[in-house]
Amino acid sequence: MIRVLIADDQDMVRIGFRMILDAQDDIEVVADVADGVSAVAKARELRPDVCLLDIRMPGIDGLEVTKQLAGPDVSDPLKVVVVTTFDLDEYVHTALRNGASGFLLKDAGPALLIEAVRAAARGDALVSPQITVRLLKHFDGGAVKRDVSPPSEPLTARELDVVKAAAKGLTNTEIGAELFLSLSTVKTHLASVQGKVGARNRVEIAAWAWRSGVVD
Repeated sequence: MIRVLIADDQDMVRIGFRMILDAQDDIEVVADVADGVSAVAKARELRPDVCLLDIRMPGIDGLEVTKQLAGPDVSDPLKVVVVTTFDLDEYVHTALRNGASGFLLKDAGPALLIEAVRAAARGDALVSPQITVRLLKHFDGGAVKRDVSPPSEPLTARELDVVKAAAKGLTNTEIGAELFLSLSTVKTHLASVQGKVGARNRVEIAAWAWRSGVVD
């Protein structure tokens, strides 16, 4: 059973998300709260598998909540999916730096909400990969590439192929099919890349690929 915490200051959003998720056999909403302070407290108390956090909340915003639950200094981080909209793209990188694993559009709909929760729980794409890519591309793709720390050691040609595919929104299974690799080999390459570029998950790998110019 995937245990979920929902944090959003809009009652209808929380009610809607809870109805959709509780209707699934493998998902249970263990709490829904309306502000950031309550989100931190409940998440630390209940240790849900996935936290769905709105950005704009009273008390502490979703970016700070993300940092407190999943940030670099957290010894046992929780998995956080940030609920965002395209007019808030400037927050995407802050959310990533603060430990967010993925993003969900506010109007994503039931199917993508369920997909986001299940993917986050299994540590996979964390949301429809195309959505994350669209967010990252929209924010980074047209801008001048900023200085990005080089990998601790060069990526192999195969690792670069896997990174490019992941950054374009392919799931592990799709990457394997496109590159003629087994699923375990894809995961091994991604794990190696994470270590080399200092990323904590595949979304940070995608962000690194866009920022560094690996993907145009």
